[in-house]
Amino acid sequence: MDFIHDRSSNILFSLHDSRVKKIKYHNKTLTLKVHKIFQFVDGEEKAYPGEVFFKDCDLDMCDVLIFNKTLGEGRFYGKAIELQQFMDEYAGSEFEIIKEGYFGNTTTYTGWLWEDGKQPVSAIMYIWNRGDMVYRVEK
Repeated sequence: MDFIHDRSSNILFSLHDSRVKKIKYHNKTLTLKVHKIFQFVDGEEKAYPGEVFFKDCDLDMCDVLIFNKTLGEGRFYGKAIELQQFMDEYAGSEFEIIKEGYFGNTTTYTGWLWEDGKQPVSAIMYIWNRGDMVYRVEK
């Protein structure tokens, strides 16, 4: 079932603690395949597998910041790469969303990047799109 995110209203679903398993881009639509989409209904949290679509997405305006460790204390360093490069170089990794932010045409996800055999590191994903953001929930 598809739900369109209303950018001027309350958020229907949460991606906090969701793990992005796969990212793909086709026909100006960015798709994030997540293991869970959370919804709070009648005082109860429910979780569903699903996908999030960003219609009319401009990949040239999307970036990922990847740090050398999980942030919290002390010095850190990192790198900024375009989302396409991230999709190419980190295809086998998972991005765990810890914080999500929505403002205008920009979506920001802050979380941890998990790679096999390595400790997680902090990462921030910036997505820009002018079309709808759609949650496809598998109920």
